Amino acid sequence: MSDWRSRAARAGKWPLSPGGHGPDPAPEHSMDPRAEQEEPPASLARSVVDAAIYRAGRRIATPSTLEEIYERLPGEPGTMAWIGLYRPSPAQLWEAAEQFGLHELAVEDAIVAHQRPKLERYGDTLFVVLRSARYMDEAEEVDFGELHLFVGPGFVLTVRHSQAPDLAIVRKRLEGDPELLALGPEAVLYAILDAVVDGYAPVVAGLQHDIDEIETEVFGGDPKVSRRIYELSREVVEFQRATRPLLTIMRGLEAGFEKYGTDEELQRYLRDVADHDTTVVERVDSFREMLGDILTVNATLVNQAQNEEMKQLAEAGHAQNDEIKKVSAWAAILFAPTLIGTVYGMNFDHMPELHWVLGYPFAIALMAVVCVGLYVAFKRRDWL
Repeated sequence: MSDWRSRAARAGKWPLSPGGHGPDPAPEHSMDPRAEQEEPPASLARSVVDAAIYRAGRRIATPSTLEEIYERLPGEPGTMAWIGLYRPSPAQLWEAAEQFGLHELAVEDAIVAHQRPKLERYGDTLFVVLRSARYMDEAEEVDFGELHLFVGPGFVLTVRHSQAPDLAIVRKRLEGDPELLALGPEAVLYAILDAVVDGYAPVVAGLQHDIDEIETEVFGGDPKVSRRIYELSREVVEFQRATRPLLTIMRGLEAGFEKYGTDEELQRYLRDVADHDTTVVERVDSFREMLGDILTVNATLVNQAQNEEMKQLAEAGHAQNDEIKKVSAWAAILFAPTLIGTVYGMNFDHMPELHWVLGYPFAIALMAVVCVGLYVAFKRRDWL
């Protein structure tokens, strides 16, 4: 380990930035503003969830510190240490790195977290990053976790940055099957991979249920469904980021079967995990396509509803215009006799028609002719 990393391990913190104002933010945190900043346990004892030394698949010791584990690990064939850490501090991880010879780049990734799922080999040590997922029934959303594994000759070091997955269940299962656990660190890696992939199944079922509900809401005309489609699409994309890279991890493990002498039975188990993950990936890909189709259908239905509303408004406007035309036409018809009557009602002395015997019939006839003429004109124009 370089000097500055040793100092960081002893101090329990990262080196200061060039300006001396604080630690440089990791790229993973810079790209993800949602990255949680949680305080790690204050002591190594609190961060060690469980630690055990196994021989021939059976627990022979339960040390409490890394130094004790390292001292009691004889390195004999069939002997293995499995240490589980939960949100350890940087100093604690650098201490583990010194004890087990872990590569500093892998330790950096485990400290920073927020990594993509991947498999990397550093000499005879494997560094694996996994993303777990669990479906929260009450909130109807997916909760994602992150797990880092260092798998080396005679040891397995797991670093969890979230409550899920529960590795205590995995450890109990393996301790109940000494023959499988006796296969060594790769058996622990298989069991953890299997647990993570098995945890995807309830998530797939929950997402399928949510999509079915969304389809009902879309065709039911729920105006809030667009937001739910968007939120579910984000969860599906995040789920893809957790499941799809796992296929690359499994292919990487399979490529090293012969070179690293992986047990044949364990090879079958790992291939079975790969098959299950392939099924999950295919389902998740179909979910993304379905959500895209649902979003398109929803947009079409929304447009149809808007067009129907516009049509109804246009029809209402057209009907209103017809009523206005009728009122205007009758007002014009009634205005004509009113105008004529007003003229002849002024009683001027020098109006010839006032003293004409036919003046009254003429005025009445004029009113009738004008009203009939206006009625015929408006009728031809469909105003009446």
